[in-house]
Amino acid sequence: MFKKILVANRGEIALRIMRTCREMGIKTVAVYSDLDRKSPFVHFADEAYSLNGKTSLETYLRIDKILGICKKSGAEAIHPGYGFLAENDEFAKKVENAGLVFIGPSAESIKLMGNKTAARKLMIKSGVPVVPGTDSTISDINDAENIAKKIGFPVLVKAAAGGGGKGMRLVKMQDEFKSAVKGAQSEAGSAFGDSSVYIEKYLEEPRHIEFQILADSKGNIIHLGERECSIQRRHQKIIEESPSSLLDEDLRKKMGEAAVKVAQSCSYRNAGTVEFLVDKNRNFYFLEMNTRLQVEHPVTEMVTGLDLVREQLHIAAGEEMSLQKSVDCFWGHSIECRIYAENPDNNFAPSPGIIHHVSPPGGPGIREDSGVSSGNEISLFYDPMISKLISWAPTRKDAIIRMIRALSEYELQGIHSTIPFLIKVLKHKRFKEGNFTTKFIEEEPSLFNGETDNELVAALSAILFQQQEKNKKKLHIPDSNGFGKWKFAKRKDYLDK
Repeated sequence: MFKKILVANRGEIALRIMRTCREMGIKTVAVYSDLDRKSPFVHFADEAYSLNGKTSLETYLRIDKILGICKKSGAEAIHPGYGFLAENDEFAKKVENAGLVFIGPSAESIKLMGNKTAARKLMIKSGVPVVPGTDSTISDINDAENIAKKIGFPVLVKAAAGGGGKGMRLVKMQDEFKSAVKGAQSEAGSAFGDSSVYIEKYLEEPRHIEFQILADSKGNIIHLGERECSIQRRHQKIIEESPSSLLDEDLRKKMGEAAVKVAQSCSYRNAGTVEFLVDKNRNFYFLEMNTRLQVEHPVTEMVTGLDLVREQLHIAAGEEMSLQKSVDCFWGHSIECRIYAENPDNNFAPSPGIIHHVSPPGGPGIREDSGVSSGNEISLFYDPMISKLISWAPTRKDAIIRMIRALSEYELQGIHSTIPFLIKVLKHKRFKEGNFTTKFIEEEPSLFNGETDNELVAALSAILFQQQEKNKKKLHIPDSNGFGKWKFAKRKDYLDK
């Protein structure tokens, strides 16, 4: 096993990886940008080195800087986390060429599965169902338009090298097709340095289900069951859970076998995720493979009892993983909510600023993976995720109740957050019933604005604030407008109305 590793990432995932390393007696090396100098992960690591810069391009995407620091620190391996260089095959190859261990799949697997059209071709060859569409990238827009007509509108134009909704366009009518292709190509080029796009049939009323994969160098490839990821905004997941309320034993078995087949087809090693779309008729189709640890991996950990980072480290060290059989039953139910510094009532616009105070909830069945503390800044330079809040309970109903309780206890001052919005989703009848698709947020305008209880609570808070001033006592005042759980100063505005 490794004695020291470098974590080539930041925030909550860097801290989460370091915690497992500390439990295993492995020393950790942090790298940080100028803006992250005071972040918790920097102080938690055994060693920390500045990347000298602010933006991602100056820091966390600089392969040369990271490899130089790794050599200087004496670290034997690099864990990329997720995002930044985690799915960069060039980075994986350079790590290996430097005589270091990349804690993830091979560069060849990353490259193969990172190109969506190449992956589609491989899945078709391997007998894994894929969404109808083109088998290669668009070279002639007129030919592509004819293919789209044959498939039938609506269709999706998607970036071949992309993900996260970037370089993606929904085309409902033929006369929108050419402009959508050009727009997707332009966005893909800017985001990924590759403007290639392809076409897929748009599935109506889909569910987004993914399977966690583990594969070691001893020939063992298993899955750890599914995660439901259908609650999304702008193609980005915000709530995930395991198991899915959609799958029965038979469908879970078929999808799990297909996920393992995907990993086998590209000689996969380490942790990865195979993503599927399931249509209204319960037909499932391969969407993509993420060749890294997922943001939502904690829900799988909660229902299986495994530490996926620990498994990654054992596999990367050439050891056998702890399980050799796929998981087909789960221990209770787990839900994860991603808490972002965003304003849902302003189209989820980022809410950068200083966190004046943060105090996460606790109690039975609650876990929080966070990378911030009071005084830290949420910057426009990086993803605005504050933390991930995870609940566990014996049943889905109880996991929802527990999550609502925990979110309502979350103390946050200084910035807008998605906490009130997440509570609305969890309380919604359709969510409780498990009756939702990837279009849920778009289909439910009641989740945004217009709720009279917000103003009533705000007015009551103003009265309490006035009493606080008179009595010189510190009262806890609930805040319901998106600034977090506790906020005194803003309530005074209501006294003048």
